[in-house]
Amino acid sequence: MKLTWLGHSGFRMEIEDQVLLIDPWLTGNPSFAEAERDRAIAGATAILLSHSHGDHSADALSIAKELNIPIVGIYDLMSFWEESEGVSTIGFNKGGTISLGPVKVTMVHATHSSSLSGPNGPVYGGGEAGFMIAGEGHVIYVSGDTDVMADMEVFEALHQPDIGILAAGGHFTMDMTRAAFAAKYFFNFKTLIPCHYQTFPILEQSAETLVRDLPDVNVIEPEVMRAITL
Repeated sequence: MKLTWLGHSGFRMEIEDQVLLIDPWLTGNPSFAEAERDRAIAGATAILLSHSHGDHSADALSIAKELNIPIVGIYDLMSFWEESEGVSTIGFNKGGTISLGPVKVTMVHATHSSSLSGPNGPVYGGGEAGFMIAGEGHVIYVSGDTDVMADMEVFEALHQPDIGILAAGGHFTMDMTRAAFAAKYFFNFKTLIPCHYQTFPILEQSAETLVRDLPDVNVIEPEVMRAITL
């Protein structure tokens, strides 16, 4: 399995026979060089969208149309986009599990907000979510934008993820200290990758706290467009 950070919360995940783009915000992302766009999306089979905020969803429609691949996410937004934009979608909801080839994706709860920009301000964009992605003998928890939740205890009991991808930049999500708390008290990760950080000055710039607080976990500070093999 290969994971490639696309900056901010975006990842390219090569797992089983699938190439999944998770929250691929490429256009206007200060952490991502747009010259790398073709390489980032090459061969993608589906887009997983955690919620509708622009720093997660802005490129979803254009990539889906360009590659003729489905967008996978919360039912409300998927059904709206399928009707209004003519894209293929797979809409489901929290607790639901879908199959993308041999890969199983379960939508789990997150605590955040979710909206699209409208002419008169924000409009409802469906709920926010995270994902449990199972394949190649791994279960990867993609938290999406969230704070620490007691629900995480249930996630561990049901899914036992060995890899965590946690939003940990602070201000809009949990910070490194809170992400470390979540990992320590709710999960038994072998590998942990932070995201939703470094993009803007308001966000945390280093995962040093995560590394310090989780000495028994392989904390990987990702580099944009450099693949991590797991």
